[in-house]
Amino acid sequence: MTNFQAHGAHVFLDYTEYVSPKENDGQWILEILEKAVERSNARNVHSHVEQFDGSNSPVGFAAVVLLDESHVSAHCYSEKGWLALDCFTCGDSDPNALADDIHQQLIEQIPSLSLKRRQHLPRFLHEGE
Repeated sequence: MTNFQAHGAHVFLDYTEYVSPKENDGQWILEILEKAVERSNARNVHSHVEQFDGSNSPVGFAAVVLLDESHVSAHCYSEKGWLALDCFTCGDSDPNALADDIHQQLIEQIPSLSLKRRQHLPRFLHEGE
């Protein structure tokens, strides 16, 4: 019998009813992502946010924290109230812990936020020893 193991995992969170409590919500979310990474054992190698005003893309933002072992990101469609988060890590960092931390911070600031889906996917499946 073959024993498959994963090298890394990806956690997806889909929210509705997103209403920003801040004017520059992309920067605000980026700070939440960065603080969650700081509290974890992941290493932030670069962070960036791009705010969209609706001229070329729908109103919202994309924020990403690049990790030495993958990434944490958020994408928002403000007019629809949608917020999508993903935490992808390999190695010793736990994407579920990052997702839990970010979720807690969001719910404290936006009590009306509704988590519609949370999914955990193992990545890089390989035969175990």
